Amino acid sequence: WLKLCASLARGAATFLISASSALLEMAEEGFEGVDEAELARLEAELGGVEGLEEADAGEDLEALLADVGVPAPEEEEAVEEQEEEEDLTEGLDVEEHLREAVEGSLRLKRLLSENEDAPNAKKRKVDPVKEQKVKALLTRWGLVNDAVVKHVLDQSLMEEIDLITKSGYCPDKNNMWKSTAEIFNRYVSELRERGMPGGAACDAISAFKHRWKMDLAADKTLRALSHKDLRYVLINFDSTRELSEVVEEASIMDVEDDNSTATASPEAVGIGTIGRFTRLDLIDPLADAAIFGDANFTFALRLVRHRKALGHVGRVIATTFEELDTLRERYKEIDQSIATLEENFAEVLHGVDCTQIATNPQFKGMEGSFGAVYYNFPHSGAIQGFFDGHPIVNWRHENLMRLFFRALRGFMKPGGVVKVASNLGAVGVRYSYIIGSAIENEFLHIETVPFLEWHLHRYGRSYGDKRDIYKRPDATNNQSYNAQAADRDMVYCFSYAPTGEQMPPQFVRVPPNLKTLQACTDGPFKNLQGQAKQNMAQQLYKRFVVEISGTHVG
Repeated sequence: WLKLCASLARGAATFLISASSALLEMAEEGFEGVDEAELARLEAELGGVEGLEEADAGEDLEALLADVGVPAPEEEEAVEEQEEEEDLTEGLDVEEHLREAVEGSLRLKRLLSENEDAPNAKKRKVDPVKEQKVKALLTRWGLVNDAVVKHVLDQSLMEEIDLITKSGYCPDKNNMWKSTAEIFNRYVSELRERGMPGGAACDAISAFKHRWKMDLAADKTLRALSHKDLRYVLINFDSTRELSEVVEEASIMDVEDDNSTATASPEAVGIGTIGRFTRLDLIDPLADAAIFGDANFTFALRLVRHRKALGHVGRVIATTFEELDTLRERYKEIDQSIATLEENFAEVLHGVDCTQIATNPQFKGMEGSFGAVYYNFPHSGAIQGFFDGHPIVNWRHENLMRLFFRALRGFMKPGGVVKVASNLGAVGVRYSYIIGSAIENEFLHIETVPFLEWHLHRYGRSYGDKRDIYKRPDATNNQSYNAQAADRDMVYCFSYAPTGEQMPPQFVRVPPNLKTLQACTDGPFKNLQGQAKQNMAQQLYKRFVVEISGTHVG
C-alpha cells in the first residue's frame, strides 16, 4: 500500500513539474492564443504544491520530489524490505521473545520460494561494485559462463573476494574427481577457517586464549594454575582488566563449600581437572537435557542411564527428525527403546526439526530450561549425485547449524552446555559451520574433545537414513561403523553466555536459484539435456523448498 501511494505521488509530482515547466516556457514566449480559463486551472493546480513553481526542466527530479515528501526509489525499496522483514513472523503462534529464533528459517524459506524467472518476481539485490569484482575474477579464470562458480562468489563477502583477488588463486578446471565449483567452494570455506581455532582437539585454555587473542606468555600462566584459580579466571576474565590482576584475585578467593562438582579438587591441576568435567559429562543435575537428531535412541538410553547413575533429577528430552512409523521400518527394537526411556522419565518426541523448535507446540513451556543439549553428527541429508561439499547442496548444511544455534537461544539456561559431535574432516557440516554458528549466537567455544575420550561415546551409531534398514552398525561395540575415521571424530563443546543485547537478524547462506540449478553441468545434471535437465532442476528446487519447511526427504 505504501509503495502504491508513493508511486501515485511520484506520478502526480512529475506531472506537476512538467506542467510548471510548460508554463515557464509559455511565459517566455507570451500567452497569446492561450485560453485564460485553462491557464487559471493550471495555476490553481500548481498553487497547492509548494516549491514546484521554481522548478525548471534541468533540475534534479529526485531532489524536487524529496522536497515535497515523495520518497526516492531506493528509499521505497528500503521501506518495502524492512516491512517484509517485520512481517516474516506475523500471524505465527510464537512468543515475542522467541521470534528471533524463527526469523532466519522464515527468511530462508522465502528466498527459496522466490522464483526469479517467474513474472513480476522480485530480484535479489545486487551490489554493483561487488558484481564488477565477481565479473573480473570470472573473466580472469575463463569461467564467465560457469553459473555455479558465480553463485559461490556471489555468496562470498566483499573482504573474501578481495583476498581471493590479491592471492592470485585460480580454481582447478581439469580435476578428474571434483568439479571446478566444488573445488572453489572448499577453498572459500578454508579461507574463512583461517581465523578459527581449528577443528582438531582443543583444550579449555587453548579455546580461551583464542577467544581473547592471548599470547604464549598468557598460555604459560594459565597452565600453571590450580583448578580453583583456573575456573575463576575462565569465568571472570573479560578483557577490561589485565590477566595478571584476575589471576591474583583468583588466588585469594576462598572455595565455596556448595557440594557441587565445580568446587571439587580445588588444588588439582587446573587444565586436567576441567578437561575431565567435559569428558565425564558432568552437567547441571537439576536442568533438562535435550537430544536432537537421534535415530535409534541408543544415545538417549546411554544419557538416561548416565544421569540416573549420577543422581540427576532433570529430564531427558529425546527427539527424532523422523516420525515413529519411519523409525519402526528401520529399527525393529525402537518400541522397546522408547518404553525403556519412558520408564526412566524421559520424554520422547518425533518429527522435530531442531531449527524450528520455537514454533513446535511440543516445546511450549520449555523455554529457558535446557542445561545441556546434544546433537551428534548433524547432517542435512544426502542428495544423490552430489558430494556434501558441492555448493548446490552445501548451503543446507551450513544453514542447519546457523538456524540450530539461533533456535536454541530461547530454550537454554545461561551457562548451559551444547555438545555437537562431528568429524573434523567433514565436508558437509564443516567444523567451522559448528563453531562459527555457535559464536555468532553467543555460545562460547569452551573445548573440543576427541570423541573416543568422551564418556558417552559408546552407543549404537546409525546412518540415520534408509541404509539402516539393511545395514546396521554393531550396537554392542560400534566396530562396524566405518563411514568416517573414528579417531578424527570430535565433540565441539559450547557454553551459552547471553549478553542481553539485541541480536541482529540471523545470517543465512542464500541457496542457488532455479536459473543456477538449470545451468549446473555436474552431479545428477552431468548427462542430462533439454527438458530432462529442466525437470531435474525443478525437482531439486522443490525438494529444497520442502526441506526448509521441516519435511524430511530420503
